[in-house]
Amino acid sequence: MLCCIVFAGSGIAQKTFNDTTLLQGIEVLAVRAAATAPFAKTNLSKKEIEKNNLGQDLPFLLNQTPSVVVNSDAGTGIGYTGIRIRGTDATRINVTLNGIPYNDAESQGTFFVDLPDFASSAGSIQVQRGVGTSSNGAGSFGAGINVSTNEVNKDFYAELNNSAGSFNSFKNTFRFGTGLLGKHVTIDGRLSRISSDGFIDRGAANLQSAYGSIAWVDSSHSLRLNIFSGKQKTYQAWYGVPGYLLESDRSFNAAGTEQPGKPYKNETDNYLQTHYQLFYNQRINTNWQWSLAGFFTKGRGYYEQYKGGADFASYGLPDFYDGSSTITKTDLVRRLWLDNDFYGSTFSAQYKKNNTTLLLGGGWNQYDGVHYGEVIWAKITGSIPANYHWYDLTAQKREASLFAKWTGKLNERWQVFTDLQWRDINYTINGFRNNPGITTGARFGFVNPKLGVTYAYNGWQAYLSYARAAHEPNRDDFEAAPSERPKAEKLNDFELGIEKKGSNYLLAANIYYMLYKDQLVLTGRVNDVGAYTRTNIANSYRTGLELQAAASPAKWVSVNANITLSENKIKGFTEFIDDYDNGGQKTTLYSKTDIAFSPAVVANAGISFMPVKNASIGFNSKYVGRQYLDNTANKERSLDAFYVQDALVSYTIYNKLLKETTLRIQLNNIFSKKYEPNGYTFSYISGGNLATENYYFPMAGFNFMVGLSVKL
Repeated sequence: MLCCIVFAGSGIAQKTFNDTTLLQGIEVLAVRAAATAPFAKTNLSKKEIEKNNLGQDLPFLLNQTPSVVVNSDAGTGIGYTGIRIRGTDATRINVTLNGIPYNDAESQGTFFVDLPDFASSAGSIQVQRGVGTSSNGAGSFGAGINVSTNEVNKDFYAELNNSAGSFNSFKNTFRFGTGLLGKHVTIDGRLSRISSDGFIDRGAANLQSAYGSIAWVDSSHSLRLNIFSGKQKTYQAWYGVPGYLLESDRSFNAAGTEQPGKPYKNETDNYLQTHYQLFYNQRINTNWQWSLAGFFTKGRGYYEQYKGGADFASYGLPDFYDGSSTITKTDLVRRLWLDNDFYGSTFSAQYKKNNTTLLLGGGWNQYDGVHYGEVIWAKITGSIPANYHWYDLTAQKREASLFAKWTGKLNERWQVFTDLQWRDINYTINGFRNNPGITTGARFGFVNPKLGVTYAYNGWQAYLSYARAAHEPNRDDFEAAPSERPKAEKLNDFELGIEKKGSNYLLAANIYYMLYKDQLVLTGRVNDVGAYTRTNIANSYRTGLELQAAASPAKWVSVNANITLSENKIKGFTEFIDDYDNGGQKTTLYSKTDIAFSPAVVANAGISFMPVKNASIGFNSKYVGRQYLDNTANKERSLDAFYVQDALVSYTIYNKLLKETTLRIQLNNIFSKKYEPNGYTFSYISGGNLATENYYFPMAGFNFMVGLSVKL
């Protein structure tokens, strides 16, 4: 429990064996913050990741880290999940896998459901809060997550993990590693399967994944190939529960209900994503080492929907004449496809001598995407041509970036850090589903400086830093006429932190001030092509205090806690509400309101006991303050604060035949608290009255997972 919240270890986890230490994770070192870097960060080791990994998605493994709020469409943490850090949503969180960009190039979101159980292959994870250090890929506009799987395992291992629990949830994982073969070659692999019915009606998930890695290492070189893939089929649960059903039918799901009678059984999301990563590392001499990586990601999939009473005109088709009458509508089943390729290269080089470290890095990547819609069935026979596509659209995005990081140790106590990043982004979008005639060509160039100083003495460490970030708009933001296209977002982040580490305790505090310019937010406005798109807001900010404490007062007990107290404000914006009575929209001006999904308080606490040898009992608590569903700070459009408690019991047996056997029992929401960490809202004027409709994503009541892990 202690290590879950501390600033554990250095910026990169390494095992020392023979003379290959420097060959591990140079590509990760380039994008992670070192232990003395002047930024707020949390490192999770492999052991910490394994402890809670019984089937839930990766965001839920980060739930106890500071300033984090997670959610799940199906209410169980399996399937589609989300994460916010300091109120920053996933589209603004930079995610890298071994230093390779992972964010979707168009939406800039992260869909961990496409890589189920990837955490089982992770050797370490670093979470950076705030802008942090320069990274590869999407702009880090409030947080960053780096996952590393490239650690070299010296010894042979084999492991079988099986979990089962509530809602017919199952997880089966087999992992193995050869260790060093002939002192040079190592092979690692994993097969995983996760399934669950979900708490939400029909919120089922069927997930499979595989991971393979082969590496050749010696004292000055390494070459590694990673291939990993994930396949997911999830029943759609992204509509939420209407507010009026929240008390009477918390598991309600509208998906598939356009079919008369029973809900359509294949209202599913289907996606296959495969990653290829190739790394070459070299240590040139005692001062220089460098890394070059190439990657290719292939993604292809669709979501299927039953649509009742669909207009032929909406699908680019003429009305249908059946011989006696003209028919304008039909029930149909459609698939919305995405077929994309994402490829590129990254590099990094490190020079280290005496009290100076210089890191150079960067890369380029290109995204080629095809969006198309397919009608696979129609109720009226002959009304839809065979293999009919009503739209075929392409998109392309190119990015190039460079960064240089310099760390200089002035003396035994003072250290200076500087970081300068350049990014160039080029968009080409050839139409949108509802507006195929809109084409976009946009280019953005950013220069992002960072500067900080660290003071360390006698177990104390303090830092002060400034970091600038910029973030390009997402694909959907460009569904607008040229005169209404959005500007890039900009962020100036100021951080001041102090911590004290002892042999059995940690105390830490961090103050941040994140000042936004032209942040993109939803205002309800319909632009001149009929699309609801985000609008640039001139001025907004986040400021807060993050406190952490951890201690092990005795060998058999450890405690930890963290709390974030924050103010998150938009200084002024205009809300647009559809007026169904008179047409058009009505506006309301707001001043200094809360930013949506940005609770003023997020707190975690944990305590762990070891009542007998090799056994532990842990309790975790989480409190999240009120979250507003939009930017009006209207309590009627908000998520209630919630307080939840979980527990984890484990017992491990060691023997010669089976190296390690661990039984884990994970109890989630042990007091069956009814709470909703996510939702959405919209309002309109009808019959002379303002109507507001809220939709919520409830989490399950009490639920459990039991896992058995066997290591050879």
